[in-house]
Formats: sequence, structure tokens, C-alpha cells
Amino acid sequence: MLSAKSLFQEILDDDESFALFCSIAADGESQGGWENGRIAALVPDSERRLAPRITRHGADEDKHGRIFNALIKKRGLDPVEVPPETDYTMLLERHGIGLSHDKLKGEERLTVQDIITYLAHSRVTEQRASEQMDLLRRHFADHPDIGRAVKMISNDEDNHLAYCHEELLRFARAGHGRAIQRTLRECALAEIRIYRDVSLAVMAHMGRILGWPRTRSALLAAGIHAVYAYERLAGWRRMVSLRMPERRDALGGPAAAAPEYA
Repeated sequence: MLSAKSLFQEILDDDESFALFCSIAADGESQGGWENGRIAALVPDSERRLAPRITRHGADEDKHGRIFNALIKKRGLDPVEVPPETDYTMLLERHGIGLSHDKLKGEERLTVQDIITYLAHSRVTEQRASEQMDLLRRHFADHPDIGRAVKMISNDEDNHLAYCHEELLRFARAGHGRAIQRTLRECALAEIRIYRDVSLAVMAHMGRILGWPRTRSALLAAGIHAVYAYERLAGWRRMVSLRMPERRDALGGPAAAAPEYA
């Protein structure tokens, strides 16, 4: 029977598909680390209290990138080039979601609206990351090779999501509620479309590597399109709601160390 667990297990069991999966993940996390590092450096003076938390966010993302690369090396493999159509982070940036890399490469201080845009973008993408890692944690927390990494990264993603909720609610109380909701909606609707396209591209590459028959590839593609249809209709709303998290000040301390093999 085709299930999320069996699908991931098949990808993990094959060296080539495992290397591609981890390379895609590592590349996205590393890009996120760079973006957060630049945002922390450019935070406006009125929001300097956020700089350590943004720095922690970036440190976590860098750590995740190192972990995925370490998993590749532990298997005796090398990272592979990430196909551009599978580069979720760069595709979001190219479609104007979040802060542009041109802005982040400059030296001009960001505005409060820029910080709201960053937090809204992060709230949407961290929702996706938290859900994906929760899925992997439920199925592979005890896996001898990736279990420790999955549990650590999943916990970090939950912290990131909690941080976004808390800070966006703070900005909403300060009078930015309408701008936040508008930005969240724009980000969510763009993210679900890009996530669909990236998912189709990743599955196409995995199908070629693993020799999936056309019927299986077509079934997986239909499932991805069905998820998008649901998210376009109503599912995107889970990405724009805000509630005070149980984890308060989730990024208030130093980043946890990566597993020893990383």
C-alpha cells in the first residue's frame, strides 16, 4: 500500500534518492540561515530586541543544513546539485515572497514593515516545515540513522513557529494587524502554489531515480494536486491564524548543539 511512511522509506533506502533528498533539504536550510543572519544584521533600531532571536533562528537553520550534509557523509555519499525546480526557498524569493536577496545584500536598515514581512513569511513557511518534520518524527523517530536528527529538527521548527506567532501578535497589538493579515494571506496563497510545484518536481526526480512505473507517478502527482486543491479552497487558512503559543520566548536562548555525527 502506498503511504507517506512507505514512500519516505523507499527514498531513504536508496543511496541516490537519499542524497538528493538530503541535498535539497540542506540547501534550503542553509539559505534560510543566511537570510536570517542578514535580517539580524539589518534590524531597525526600534526592534533591536529581536536581533538575538533572529540570529538564533538563523543558527538553527545553519545547524539543520549541517545535519543533512552530515547524514549524507555518514552514508559515504557526496551532496548532489539541487535541481532549480526543487529549490523551494529560492522559488519563494523569486516570486516576491519574503524579503528580496537584493535588499538583504545591502547595508540599509530594514523597516518595521520589512520585519513584519519577514515574520509573516516565516510564520507560513515554518508551518509547512513543522508539519513535514512532525510527519517524519511520527514515522522515523526511532530510525537508527536519521531518528536523532528528525527529533531535533522537528523541535526546532516548532520553536520557530511559536516565535513567529508570539512576535506577530505583539506587532498586531501595536496596530499592525491589517498589514499582518494581508501579508500572511499573500504569503500563504503563494506558498501553497510553489509547494505544489516543488513537490511535483521532487517526485518526478525521485520517480526517475527509483524507477517508478507511470501509474505510481501519476497517482502521486494526483495526490499532490488534490492537496493543493484543498489548500487553495480552505487549507491555507491554517497558515494565517495567530494564537499565543504554549512555548513562550521559544528562541530566547542559545541554539542547541547538533548531534555528534554532524
